Amino acid sequence: MMPAMQNLSTAVPTVWSFSLHAVQAAMWIGGLLLVLFAALRMRWSKLVALLVFLTMDLIMFGAFVRLTDAGLGCPDWPGCYGHFTPAQAHVQIGEAVAEQGGTQGNVSAFKAWVEMIHRYVATVIGALTVAMAVRAAMTRRRRNAVRLGLPLLLVAWVVLQGLFGAWTVTLLLKPLIVTLHLMGGVVLLVLAAWFWMRNRDDLPGADAGAGTRALLWLALAATLWQVFLGGWVSTNYAALACSGFPTCNGTLHPHADWVRGFTFWRNLGENPDGSAITLQALVAIQWGHRLFALVLTAVLAAACAAMARHAALRRLAAAIALLLVAQIALGAGVVVFAHPLVLAVLHNGVAALLVLLLTVSVYRAAAPRSGSTRSRLES
Repeated sequence: MMPAMQNLSTAVPTVWSFSLHAVQAAMWIGGLLLVLFAALRMRWSKLVALLVFLTMDLIMFGAFVRLTDAGLGCPDWPGCYGHFTPAQAHVQIGEAVAEQGGTQGNVSAFKAWVEMIHRYVATVIGALTVAMAVRAAMTRRRRNAVRLGLPLLLVAWVVLQGLFGAWTVTLLLKPLIVTLHLMGGVVLLVLAAWFWMRNRDDLPGADAGAGTRALLWLALAATLWQVFLGGWVSTNYAALACSGFPTCNGTLHPHADWVRGFTFWRNLGENPDGSAITLQALVAIQWGHRLFALVLTAVLAAACAAMARHAALRRLAAAIALLLVAQIALGAGVVVFAHPLVLAVLHNGVAALLVLLLTVSVYRAAAPRSGSTRSRLES
């Protein structure tokens, strides 16, 4: 259930400082500038849609990073042993593999590439958000018509995500940091999707009423909390603490240590006092995720029923209901089939899709808007 975390003690020491040397940093910055240049010339609608798409991909790939134990594949930041690519760090990677006794530890060529590809995509997303903010500022300077709050918030959020990405490595996969890094990506998806919708002319509102809007906001908040709980399961490697479904280890009342399971600030695999975390604490983490899934199912069912009363929201309601069924099946499959990688990644991806569709639903449930900034930004 829990990976061979004993290898953490033999991994190359992590660093807080920027690890790239001058030439390697120039390569990174050069690539970022190329992306920025392309983004400034791209059509506005395609730019924002690309940001949403890549953010969705990054969330799923981040799950792949966690589930393949590749978070310390390059134990420095933002490079890999001070280099731009793992290929340039093959000597250091080979030494780390030999020191830890094989590729089953934290470092391997495969894990290094997985981790670095994750960072490359994150860098592209950062460049896209900067390009959006620059273009919005330029449009506002010419016409004084575009609000800059959301573009600037996106840039600030990406910077914060970068910091959490660095802390994920330098704090040796501390569960709370890794989980917050996941949640930061999900919130970035919400912000990007909201910005994307706000700049479209072809997205009609439904004027669904205050009750439906409140229920949709509740559904979105509950889904975000369930994503946090799922991230807490993943970052603590508690997915198999409960065997069997729907029971946990053959009972509906498993012995669970809720206090230690949900003590957030601690090292991976440890209690705050440094002792090893118990199976009962891991059971609490897994069982808590399952129990709240029941609450979320009820909330989403009520939200879908309310949406179905409005013609403009019926397709969204059907899609959310379908994703909910798929998510329950994937969650059960992860447990029953002993955590296969494909099902686990899909479980994360469907959760992100649910967040995305609920964000669209919240936006469209509002009264129809009289205009859009898209035409101003395209001009």
